Amino acid sequence: MLASEDDILGKAEAWARAGKGVAVATVVETWGSAPRPVGSHLVIDEDGTFLGSVSGGCVEGEVVTEALDVIGSGKAKLLEFGVADETAWRVGLSCGGRIAVYVEKVA
Repeated sequence: MLASEDDILGKAEAWARAGKGVAVATVVETWGSAPRPVGSHLVIDEDGTFLGSVSGGCVEGEVVTEALDVIGSGKAKLLEFGVADETAWRVGLSCGGRIAVYVEKVA
């Protein structure tokens, strides 16, 4: 079962209060069909533990990797993902849509 948005953001707060480096990734824009709507969150701690979802497949793996960089640097990133319909299933965008994900460090 997918955690609620409140659970996801609450976990980010708990990890930060425990002294961990934490990043929040948020879907900020979608075009066409996308697995998760605008406002969906994925939280990631400095160990790579994560909760929530911004898409699926290879997209979330890449978001986790970029989030670890954001935690280290403190510099937010805007990530964009999109694929042609014929390759969409392989990377987790089941309908060939595009998404933009903003990743920021929790202070």
